[in-house]
Amino acid sequence: MQLHELKPARGSKKRRLIVGRGPGSGHGKTSGRGRDGQRSRTGRGIIAGLEGGQMPLIRRLAKVGFRSKRPVLNQIVTLDSLNRFANGTVINAEFLKKEGLIESINKPFKILADGDIQKSLVFETTSFSQAAKEKILKAGGKIDVKK
Repeated sequence: MQLHELKPARGSKKRRLIVGRGPGSGHGKTSGRGRDGQRSRTGRGIIAGLEGGQMPLIRRLAKVGFRSKRPVLNQIVTLDSLNRFANGTVINAEFLKKEGLIESINKPFKILADGDIQKSLVFETTSFSQAAKEKILKAGGKIDVKK
């Protein structure tokens, strides 16, 4: 068998559907769209959510809760990820950005108590979970808030 003799498996390649090319094509005249109506014409078609005079479902349901358009999304740093640094290391936004633990120094970050910490580190930040604060102090670390 030569390279030019290779062919795809039978039935694996389907022919592209050609519409609107006369009655002999099997998809001529109306191109499989039926005769008249909104769906037979070009353009937007049926808009999702419009229910033709019936009160739309989204308006029938009760309004629940509140979602802020500008939510505060904290970047999360776990205590477990801070074990790799030496004792006495100063942990602040610039240091965490340099080490790749947060994406941006302009967005807020919070230190959470996932895992344990064995090193005594110095934290120059304000946002901790209560459990994280306890674990840091228990390990001999300091929380030095500079304003």
